[in-house]
Amino acid sequence: MEALISQLTKDAQNVLKTLYDIEVGTIDWQNTRKDFEGDLTLVVFPYLKQSKKNPVLTATEVGESLLENSTLVAGFNVVKGFLNLVIDKQWWINAIRDANGSTSLVVQIDSPHGVMVEYSSPNTNKPLHLGHIRNCLLGWSVGNLQQAIGHDVSRVQIINDRGIHICKSMVAWLRFANGETPESSGLKGDHLVGKYYVLFDQHYRTQIAEAIENGADEETAKKDAPIMVEAREMLIRWEQNDPEVMDLWNTMNGWVYEGFNETYRSMGVSFDKNYYESNTYKLGKTLVKEGLKKGVFSREDDGSVWIDLTDDGLDKKILLRSDGTSVYMTQDMGTAVQRFEDYDIAQLIYTVGNEQDYHFKVLFKILEKLGYEWSDGLFHLSYGMVDLPSGKMKSREGTVVDADDLIEKMTKSAAEVSASLGKTDGMSETEKQTLHRQIGLGALKYYILKVDPRKRMTFNPEESIDLHGNTGPFIQYTHARIKSLLRKANIASSADNVKSVLPEEVELIKTLLRYAQTVHQAANEMSPALIANYVYELVKTYNGYYQSHSILHNDDDSVTSWRLLLSEQTARVIADGLHLLGIDAPEQM
Repeated sequence: MEALISQLTKDAQNVLKTLYDIEVGTIDWQNTRKDFEGDLTLVVFPYLKQSKKNPVLTATEVGESLLENSTLVAGFNVVKGFLNLVIDKQWWINAIRDANGSTSLVVQIDSPHGVMVEYSSPNTNKPLHLGHIRNCLLGWSVGNLQQAIGHDVSRVQIINDRGIHICKSMVAWLRFANGETPESSGLKGDHLVGKYYVLFDQHYRTQIAEAIENGADEETAKKDAPIMVEAREMLIRWEQNDPEVMDLWNTMNGWVYEGFNETYRSMGVSFDKNYYESNTYKLGKTLVKEGLKKGVFSREDDGSVWIDLTDDGLDKKILLRSDGTSVYMTQDMGTAVQRFEDYDIAQLIYTVGNEQDYHFKVLFKILEKLGYEWSDGLFHLSYGMVDLPSGKMKSREGTVVDADDLIEKMTKSAAEVSASLGKTDGMSETEKQTLHRQIGLGALKYYILKVDPRKRMTFNPEESIDLHGNTGPFIQYTHARIKSLLRKANIASSADNVKSVLPEEVELIKTLLRYAQTVHQAANEMSPALIANYVYELVKTYNGYYQSHSILHNDDDSVTSWRLLLSEQTARVIADGLHLLGIDAPEQM
């Protein structure tokens, strides 16, 4: 559509100059309303002062001149001050033929650069859950979008592998596991470690209740609970590199990493580099020294280091405690600098929930004040939390939706739906399993990604797997249906000898030609939802055309070839759009 708009703008500029001596820079073209004939509409009200004529006469004169002087315009009509232009049918035919012959669906930007996307960033005390799924899917898709417009994308995560929460799982394992391992239990490593994190919390709560019953106040009961005291002591030993603690820490983290990697493979996401908090938490200390020298930071009487951002609409933020230990902000400062040293990037995108909005405002402002020019390339992809129909999830109480369980459930649901509809009759067991996984994951990914990232959402597994409506399986099925048509066709797709183009075909072509623009918009806004909802609109438009007009059974072979070409390009765009969302497009369903 960009080519059409560009040429039509030049033609309109010439007409306005010739008729009324008006110099026009840009023209705001509108899609013609569906209740009027036309494809694009020009609003003439801005030109009435110079035309010195009423809206209808001005629009009529412009329309007549465009009809005579522009090869694009085949007709027009005027509604008050709105000039509705009918684009020549041959342009639509040429456009779809050229698009189908192009090797790329999206024109890449002129000045690409390096982009890093951070996502997932889990703790090593529990398995991945539904919240991580939204995080990973958003990060992966945003990376795909940046690649689609030409950027060089790196994907990373920061693994939170240190701190009191890690020690809780370790203490509980020492107390209650009797040497249990993933191999002896049959559990994935991350599930096994998560089991002991939950067990810690259960015993901690019990000890608090017992202490309160024996007369302690709640604050004292929490602080002095024996299991929590043991966890704090273990953290001190970890910070002192105690060999016994470090050995257990490495062993249990190893179990978790193996489990995480299996889940990532199931989700279809990966990383170019892992950063570990146990390595990065000291990095920011050198920046603190630098900031003190520059006067950006200040040291208090107790030895702690702070930055005062009240003049920037924020608050005072501690960067080093009085004992010299770092905080999360310090760690994130150092990690950001390290990443720009490790990679040739101009932009760093943090995929993190919106509960951390303030944290990233402070982080970005600190790095700016330290003088890092790349700080204006930092972006927080802030997204809303995921709820269930039953309410919020709580990891400490073991009430989260486990990622592995959810993926398995979605695959099983896809198998049940396919079997009930007879969609997999004649397939081998291996083919069925592959298809069920594609449909199940497609349902999960699409349901999550079709929602604006900034919005909180509720995930309903039953709704997501439906083969009708705005769902992944509905879109996948349309793609498979088109591929089946193309396999059945006994003639090649072609735009040769097309005698006429139906209004429904023009509407489909318009939708197809909006794809590239939508990809660029989605990449710029970092919103996979724009792609998801575009693909759904395309599928609806194609299905309406498919229901009204036979693709294969026509008296005229040129009509069949033309409709096959439209179908082929539609399938291509659907598959590409789904790919950007990390979703497979099955050839048959």
